[in-house]
Amino acid sequence: MTRKGKRLTMIIGALVALGLAAGLVLFALRDNIVFFYTPSELATRTIAPGARLRIGGLVKEGSVLKNGKDAFFIVTDRSRDLKVSFTGLLPDLFREGQGVVVDGALNPDGAFRADSVLAKHDERYMPRDVADKLKAQGVWQGDKK
Repeated sequence: MTRKGKRLTMIIGALVALGLAAGLVLFALRDNIVFFYTPSELATRTIAPGARLRIGGLVKEGSVLKNGKDAFFIVTDRSRDLKVSFTGLLPDLFREGQGVVVDGALNPDGAFRADSVLAKHDERYMPRDVADKLKAQGVWQGDKK
């Protein structure tokens, strides 16, 4: 085998090994990947109940109901609403009209069961994905002072 042939064989072998390693990493992480959606995007997709999701938007005004540690509220992107239920302590900064990201799963009835609730931490912060999607819909008001 010539010198060029050996070099080509080594390069092809390295690429195969790299591809195999990337495939194994993605296979191992397949259950830990959480997709992010707004309520409007969620309405256009067919997602099986129980699938892990991350939903972002604004807490709809007048929608928060608390019953002990159970909380029920609506996440909206101003064009679609999604009912959310959560058991636990809500963040101190959680309130109506503010940005929120919830992690959890979709129930068979179409409501969302949240495992965790993340509220924005200051007046200007909102997750980039949520802000971009709200800007695209023309409802973003975070740049105003």
